[in-house]
Amino acid sequence: MNEKDSDILSKVENYYQDYGLRARELKDQGQKVIAYLCSLVPVEIISAAGFLPFRIRGDVHEPITKGDTQLETIACPFMRSCFDVSLKRRYDFCEGLVLPHACDSITRTYSVWRYSLDLPYSHFINLPHTVRGPSMDFFKAELETFRKSLGRFAGKEISDGDLAESIDLHNENRNKARALYELRKSDPPLVSGTEIATILTVGMSLPVKEANNLFDEVLEKLKQRKEAPFKKAPRILIDGACVDNIDFFKLIEDSGANVVADSLCIGTRDYWPKTEVGGNPVDTLAHRYLDKINCPRTYREKVGETYQEDLESRFGDVGSLIKEFNVDGVILYLYKYCDPFGFEVPARKAYLDSLKMPVLYLEDEYSTGTIGRLRTRIQAFLEMIGS
Repeated sequence: MNEKDSDILSKVENYYQDYGLRARELKDQGQKVIAYLCSLVPVEIISAAGFLPFRIRGDVHEPITKGDTQLETIACPFMRSCFDVSLKRRYDFCEGLVLPHACDSITRTYSVWRYSLDLPYSHFINLPHTVRGPSMDFFKAELETFRKSLGRFAGKEISDGDLAESIDLHNENRNKARALYELRKSDPPLVSGTEIATILTVGMSLPVKEANNLFDEVLEKLKQRKEAPFKKAPRILIDGACVDNIDFFKLIEDSGANVVADSLCIGTRDYWPKTEVGGNPVDTLAHRYLDKINCPRTYREKVGETYQEDLESRFGDVGSLIKEFNVDGVILYLYKYCDPFGFEVPARKAYLDSLKMPVLYLEDEYSTGTIGRLRTRIQAFLEMIGS
């Protein structure tokens, strides 16, 4: 094993702990960085313009202080944390901000972000809440508006060729993420959920070409493991919104489980759907972000005659992951005041019950202060599965 291979996981850990390190380095070299929040922002357009798309993270270890002077405390704690660390200039290397019409906490605070950060560039992408034909047409027009707006800031026209090249790179990125997930299928898995969460989070802070190279190096390193470094244990899938910190993964695995799959925004919800190639690139991007990403903020009409058929059409992607990764139990993990996911909890639990899949529902603050309470409930859940 050469020195480069032995150092790659340490490099990933360093990028995770000092999130934005590489973006700062590139900023010093003249690279412009555009921050974004949520999986519904079409990063392909940002990359095609020559910018680095940088996903904003919160910090579960940092008390929300400055953020709560401008936002109400009954808003999503994850979003409040992202806003708080941004106000504290953690991401002061970013020259722009893009937010989508995702949830009310993001939508209703866009003007606060824009006013407080006073960045050279900001843009709000208005996504419809349905996927019908008129909604898709509207969203295509929105993406064209975003394309032109970003092009003006870049001082260049973003051509269809630029978009096609960017789509290929980001699809390649998603393929490499899937290859990493393949290492989780063995029992015990060759890679932990904590490691995967760290790698994917870091990937969203790098230029897509660098992220692709990093994923290749990590994959090569992990495949060299002769045997799994973990014991056989209950195989857990985490279902929820945006878990952008490894503490929760680590808590579950330290409690005696293996996290082998997820349905999360920094996970399969973002990395699984690919953009179709060929044709009008704006049309294919619109289809990916409005239709293919299965987020509860998007309303989908009832499919089938029965409630069970409707559940299958809405949550069948989770069922497929359960089967593909041989899952023993699901932890449904939501943040307090997350209305889109909160409204879906009964239906999600009903679907998992129909699969006879044990499920633990946790509603949490975006903080490490609740770890003791969570640990007790997770350990009890794992004991139930084990029995």
